[in-house]
Amino acid sequence: MDSRRNTFELVSLAFLAVSVWASPSVAQDRPTVTVVATGGTIAMKVDPKTGAPVPALSGEDLTAAVPKLKEIANVRVVEFSNIPSDYMGPDRWPNLTKKVEEVLADPSVAGAVISHGTDTLDQTAYFLDLTLKSDKPVVAVGAQRNASDWDTDGPRNLLNAVRQILTEDSKGKGVTVTLNSYINAARDVRKTHTSNVQTFTSGDAGYLGYVDEDKAVFYRANLRRQNVPLPERLPRVDLIPMYAGADGSYVRHAADTGAEAIVVEAYGWGNVNEAMHDAIKYAIDKGVPVIVATKVSNGRALPVYGFKGGGNTLQKAGAVFAGDLSGDKARILTMLALPTTKDQKRLQEYFDK
Repeated sequence: MDSRRNTFELVSLAFLAVSVWASPSVAQDRPTVTVVATGGTIAMKVDPKTGAPVPALSGEDLTAAVPKLKEIANVRVVEFSNIPSDYMGPDRWPNLTKKVEEVLADPSVAGAVISHGTDTLDQTAYFLDLTLKSDKPVVAVGAQRNASDWDTDGPRNLLNAVRQILTEDSKGKGVTVTLNSYINAARDVRKTHTSNVQTFTSGDAGYLGYVDEDKAVFYRANLRRQNVPLPERLPRVDLIPMYAGADGSYVRHAADTGAEAIVVEAYGWGNVNEAMHDAIKYAIDKGVPVIVATKVSNGRALPVYGFKGGGNTLQKAGAVFAGDLSGDKARILTMLALPTTKDQKRLQEYFDK
């Protein structure tokens, strides 16, 4: 009896030793993905006192809520901020670029997930896409439903982001916005619905791909990417909309109070009224570049019409045309290009790439 017991104990100890030795090896075999947490609805819960969602969860909380992540990757978390994405902007973007670049410089890291609010997610993703040098995959995700909702979309979006990073051909695609399984290039993506989980689309360009249960499937390549050096200081660039009856006073005020460039969201192909035309010419004559974008979701801003305020007359006055970039993204590209040049033709080259 004693010999059987001794044999059993020896076998048990041997099994335990093998298990202890093998577990780290299994963990080491998994690729490493870093989640850079910035806040947003994905990290919010309903405050019992106010009955409204507020920042509540850390990046560690977010990943802990998705047990499946541990089965496919070693997940590291970097707590960058915990703010509504409405607070995200030029004061934080450069440091976020530097932090993500630092994360990706680690040879053991396969890619990075940026958890972020959806209101400015497309802008942050585009800024990162322009300024990051690494070709490792960077996937920006968020949620339309806060973490208190029983059907919150945050956990699935996080899992899909990691699946996308682990897909064999995920490198070199640039920064993407991946929600509700659809993969969007940062340059093309726009938020199109205030609350629906299927909010991000890519207009005429179309989706880059789709994340399925096992991996990401890419439909096309992202052909319109460029890398712009991160300047020491981001210049002030104002964004001003054209509207019926606009008198141009906002454009003049921006030019007179220190704006280093102005983006005008115009109608159609890039058209404004006479008062706005005169204000745009006033700004350009003062040495303040003006970039003309379109309010329309699809199509390009082009210098077509010849009436006063039409795109052709604005170009002759010295304006630059943003092509298919939204006003928000035209502003971002202008902030990054302006420290290099204020010349109309050279600025236009940035938008034509």
